[in-house]
Formats: sequence, structure tokens, C-alpha cells
Amino acid sequence: MPRVFAKSDNLNELNANFEQQPLTFPVFLNSVPKCGTHLLRNILRMFVPVEQQYHNDFIQFPTLRKNMQALNPQQPRLSWGHLLFSDESAIALKPVKHLLIVRDPYDWVLARARFFLSDTFQGSMEHLKNGAVSAEEMLNMMIFGIYQKAPTMQEIYTHNAVAWLGTNIKLIKYEHVITHINDLDSPQAKAFFADLVGALGIETLPDDWQERVKVGSDRKQSGTARENLSGNSVALPKELPDTQKQLVEYAAPGLRQILGYY
Repeated sequence: MPRVFAKSDNLNELNANFEQQPLTFPVFLNSVPKCGTHLLRNILRMFVPVEQQYHNDFIQFPTLRKNMQALNPQQPRLSWGHLLFSDESAIALKPVKHLLIVRDPYDWVLARARFFLSDTFQGSMEHLKNGAVSAEEMLNMMIFGIYQKAPTMQEIYTHNAVAWLGTNIKLIKYEHVITHINDLDSPQAKAFFADLVGALGIETLPDDWQERVKVGSDRKQSGTARENLSGNSVALPKELPDTQKQLVEYAAPGLRQILGYY
């Protein structure tokens, strides 16, 4: 089984610096892998009592049944994971406020490659590290998948995001989160985070919301933030090359459009 070696954080301790309002219903943060799950999770953790945060597991479909207590409306909790669309997932999440975070597939290809090439991830990608393949070849593998080792981009986005569209979810774009984190003094940021924490049942944005967001979004607290990944020996571009952008459109036509990226 693949393993992720990420440093721990002290956000539970920092949570005590803020007055918390108890959850009255369960909330699940779902996402396409490598779309900012940890970032949004850490921000939301600053608005929820620690005792109502579900730290037992990062919930995915194979572990859903053993983590059903995280979604129990009688014991409201904030939980998170990568839960693909299925009959069991839909039934389990029916009484839950379901947040779904996505990312522009162009940037996702780079983020996925960066993560797989790092020492933070250890699993079926070890043979691709240390310059075994070119940057462009690695990016193409992220788009088209690797036979018997990694699913295609289309498969991941289809089952983790697109299939949930049109249901009772709250769709959040990673890019919007970043934009408003970087401009917390703007009216737009205040409106964005008021809407976001409103999904937790918090009707009025706390006066100290900016400090909470700053603490939760501190990249030093995230073991999967780009600068905290270790051992990447392949130089990846900052922006997806034009050819790979065309390959994304070929491999998953209409994907960016249905997610709202044009």
C-alpha cells in the first residue's frame, strides 16, 4: 500500500486560542486528491471544536464502512477524505453537509506529478524518481495514467468530482481559496469565508476570522504543501506546457468546462 510521510501539525493546540461554536450537523470535506484538501481542512479546523473533529482516519471508499461514526447526525463532526461517488457513498452522506473541493485540471497535473516524485509519497512510483523519466513524460503519465499503477486523470475527476455535480454538494474551487487567503482585507474575501463557514452552521462570521484563516492556512502546518515536499529530483515547470494542456483536453474533453474553468 502507498504511504504518505507528512509532518504533523499543532493546530489542535492553536484551536484553543479561539472561541468555538459547536457543530449541530455533520460536515464532510470531500475532494479530488491533490486539490487542496489539507489546506481547506486546516482552515475549517479553526472554526470547529477539536472534540468534534474526526481525526481517526482520512476517509476513502475502502474505509467508509468502518468510519460511519464520522457521519452520524446524532454526533456531529467535521471529517474529510477522498470519497468517490457510489451508491454507498451517496447513502452515507445523505444527512451530511457535503463540501467538495476541486482544482483546475491544468494545475492538478503538475501538483500530482510533484507529489508522486517527492519522498513524502512512497509506493508504486519509486522507479520514476531520480530522473528516471523526463518531466514531460511524467506529466503525460499523470494525464493518461500508468498501467496497473495509477488511474487516469479522467477516471479520478469523474468518480471524485464530476459524478457528484448536480447533487446536494457545495462546490469549492481551490483557486478561490488561494485568491482570498492572499487578500484577506478585501470585502470579497470576507464574503467568501462567511459563506464557507456558513456551511458549518455559523451564521455570523467571527470577528477574529482573519486570524483563524491565517493560522489554518499557514503552509508550515501542511505536510503536503509544495515547499514541504522533500526529495523531488525532477524539475517540473511552473505552468503546464501547451502540449500537455492540449493532451488534457484530448484525454478529458469537457472536463474543465463542466467544473467552471474556461
